[in-house]
Amino acid sequence: MIIEHRGKRPSIHKSAFVAPNATICGDVIIGAKTSVLFGAVITASGGQVEIGANCVVMENAVIRGTPKYPTHIGDNVLVGPHAHLTGCTVEDNAFLATGCSIFTAAHIGTGAEVRINGVVHLKTVLLANETVPIGWVAVGNPVQILPPNEHDKIWAIQKPLDFPGTVFGVERAQPGDTIMPEVMARYTEALGKHHKADKLISEDG
Repeated sequence: MIIEHRGKRPSIHKSAFVAPNATICGDVIIGAKTSVLFGAVITASGGQVEIGANCVVMENAVIRGTPKYPTHIGDNVLVGPHAHLTGCTVEDNAFLATGCSIFTAAHIGTGAEVRINGVVHLKTVLLANETVPIGWVAVGNPVQILPPNEHDKIWAIQKPLDFPGTVFGVERAQPGDTIMPEVMARYTEALGKHHKADKLISEDG
């Protein structure tokens, strides 16, 4: 489906392929010869998403822009099945494998690889040609690439990056408290705007 959101509609190069059950919403730009495969979702309801030429966005991947951090993907990039990208920059020739997660304000350098189920955390800079191994976590700038069982080391780097403030715009909850009522009230209000702000352009690509 191709959906206009709040007056902004996707711009898809005539040589690109969008599968019939992929969803492209809002201020999305898709370059020449790029393919968006079955079940993928690319949504710019928060902020712009731009995808370059000769890219492949595979089945059930999700790519989002945010108001403060648009998503930019360069040329010749593969986004694997079930990958999740939000508010990030991915330079040319990157390989993002099945199930990887790239978080807000992250930057993936030219030719870098994030392998199966790898994570590139908030505000992390992965330099050109660096690799995140299967299931490992890249965190910080300068980046440290750690196995998932190194939780304490990951958290020591991640906590000052301020996930709640960067992603949700709220202060981290005190021990025993929760930010979820405030966060979810904001989310439901923002997402509820789809009800009146969306216009179906095409049911297939």
